[in-house]
Amino acid sequence: MQPNKSYVIDFDSTFTQVEALDVLGEISLANEADKELKLAKLEALTNQGMAGELSFRESLIQRLELLNAEERHLPVLVEILKRKISTSFVRNKAFFHEYREHIYIISNGFKEFIIPIVMELGIKEENVFANSFEFDSAGKIVGFDRENVLSSNNGKVATLKNLDLKGDVYMIGDGYTDYEVRAAGLANKFYAFTENVERGNVLEKADHITPSMDEFLYLFNMNKAISYPKNRIKVLLLENVHPDAFGTLKQEGYNVSTYSGAMDEDELAEKIKDVSVLGIRSKTQLTKKVLDNAPRLIAVGAFCIGTNQIDLEECLRKGVAVFNAPYSNTRSVVELVIGEIILLTRNLPDKMMKMHQGNWDKSANNSHEIRGRKIGIIGYGNIGSQLSVVAEAIGFDVYYYDVVEKLALGNATKCNSLKELLGKVDIISLHVDGRKDNKDFIGKKEFEQMKDGVIFLNLSRGHVVDIDALVKNISSGKVIGAGIDVFPEEPKTNKETFESPLRSLPNVILTPHIGGSTEEAQENIGNFVPGKIMEYINTGSTTNSVNFPNLQLPILENAHRLIHIHLNKPGIIAKINKILANHDINIVGQHLKTNETIGYVITDIDKVYGAEVIKELKDIEHTIRFRVLY
Repeated sequence: MQPNKSYVIDFDSTFTQVEALDVLGEISLANEADKELKLAKLEALTNQGMAGELSFRESLIQRLELLNAEERHLPVLVEILKRKISTSFVRNKAFFHEYREHIYIISNGFKEFIIPIVMELGIKEENVFANSFEFDSAGKIVGFDRENVLSSNNGKVATLKNLDLKGDVYMIGDGYTDYEVRAAGLANKFYAFTENVERGNVLEKADHITPSMDEFLYLFNMNKAISYPKNRIKVLLLENVHPDAFGTLKQEGYNVSTYSGAMDEDELAEKIKDVSVLGIRSKTQLTKKVLDNAPRLIAVGAFCIGTNQIDLEECLRKGVAVFNAPYSNTRSVVELVIGEIILLTRNLPDKMMKMHQGNWDKSANNSHEIRGRKIGIIGYGNIGSQLSVVAEAIGFDVYYYDVVEKLALGNATKCNSLKELLGKVDIISLHVDGRKDNKDFIGKKEFEQMKDGVIFLNLSRGHVVDIDALVKNISSGKVIGAGIDVFPEEPKTNKETFESPLRSLPNVILTPHIGGSTEEAQENIGNFVPGKIMEYINTGSTTNSVNFPNLQLPILENAHRLIHIHLNKPGIIAKINKILANHDINIVGQHLKTNETIGYVITDIDKVYGAEVIKELKDIEHTIRFRVLY
């Protein structure tokens, strides 16, 4: 307990996510024809009053006149506001209960709806200072108590003067009237609360910008709900990842910034120095040099399927968990493959180009149906197997080859070797991963093994096909059609020129690495990857990580969670448990999983720990990274 400290908190847009009178307007004006016009004017008046651009009393008078509200609307308002308490306030309910004697709500709003809301978090009714409505005999709100100082300018200042709080006073709010308390010398500091709204002129006046209650409590070492404020965790999203990713991470409270294109190695090495979470797509190369300059990095999100652009082993050695989206764009890639096969089998790319040039070439030469033709799928993973199902459904005979034993779906036929598949099928679709060993996986020898007149597609990774060999076989007529979506060298941004020897070749479809670039796929990825990263940060779970041992962990309740990442050496867990035993700390639950490089230990304890415990755990030999969750 800190008896010499008082915490004064605003209500509208601070304690709650909304301005209560704006919500009341939604209720009271629901059936009026000019509702939207009045609500817009109501919001403008609110902002003018909060920003100090209009006297508070004048703003209040005009808003109440617009509202046309009645007493019967208030219970509905209260029920809505209960669901609109600021997220970080709810998360830190323990703080409000523990310090309830020293927390004051001072608001220019109204007691009739404020008291029922703040009491939800244990705040005392007598510590609430606000206005009161006046009603006529029919229950209509006709005004407010004009004798109450909170209905006039500098009302919060006058109220605090009357309270005469002893000791240190800290003001938390989002409006200019909250800053006035600090300006009058009645608060040691003013914390501009920005979880719900940011007002430029208020931020300029603040002693500290506070994106959440977590940040405020962290500053005073009173954090109960989380060990580290999320607004201090910097997230950098590159390459135009879907806006849902930004929105999800921002809503969770992270400090998120974006960059439209990829960055080269030197630029990223500079930008990543204080970044904790990095989000990339396929063009950004996350190399050892970049990782050496990323001491705070704890997680990487690959907003795509492949991860060959990431040095996974170096991430592992540095304790950086990597997550991707292995399923989210599968359907999009499959649909593009099917579409391109139909176009190429009908020899349509050339015919379409001739039409644009004014040439009418009506003929059936080299134009075929796909029904009954043999398609060979190389790589029978998520995409290859779904392509198998769709291709069979529209009339293909399906053959597949994979270096790993895979169960055939439908009537697909497994080939025992790549050579067997290449010599059997009319159409080849390549869906292998981007590991270094797969460089030039299809080259001169493999093209020689293919049937004459084959159609070839690569929507996997650019370096897995020898481009010069492909060009020669297209030019000779061995390959009569090709669809290529990925290339060994690709422009980093849309402004760079695409150069390739495949340009201008007959019956060739070239697409700019857009196999998974549909709005549906990008939205799926934009939600899936942040979800995995947040789960990792919040609980320690590593499900679907491509480099970490996979652990699905229960939600933490009434305990502290210690996360220890170390090189996979014998005896580490024994050392962890010995330290905890020496400090008389009981273990509630413990999880360990290893791979060839690291060990990942999650330990839940039921006792408050001291700084010396953390230091000893961090100092264990071979420790890579250690963090704490409450």
